[in-house]
Amino acid sequence: MRRDVFQAIADPTRRAIIVLIATQAMTPNALAEQFDTSRQAISKHLRILTECQLVKQEQTGREIYYHFNAKKMKEVADFIEPFRQMWDTRLNQLDKVLSTIKTTKK
Repeated sequence: MRRDVFQAIADPTRRAIIVLIATQAMTPNALAEQFDTSRQAISKHLRILTECQLVKQEQTGREIYYHFNAKKMKEVADFIEPFRQMWDTRLNQLDKVLSTIKTTKK
């Protein structure tokens, strides 16, 4: 089943996993220790993140390490950027209106 990357990052546990492995590669056991859930549940989250190419696997001996895939996350950020700019513009306009109202009331 091909999953959508936005569906993958919609889950708070998967976002937390991404944050954890953004700074260092981690094994499923090491990740499971960070959450109040089973290793199997973490493995399921990792499988979804791997299917969406947000994380990469690296076999080292008997351990599998999961790495953050910055290139894929940049694609997500690039998609969101125009919307962020639009929100920033609108919020700045709202700030100006509120400042104007605030100064005219004095």
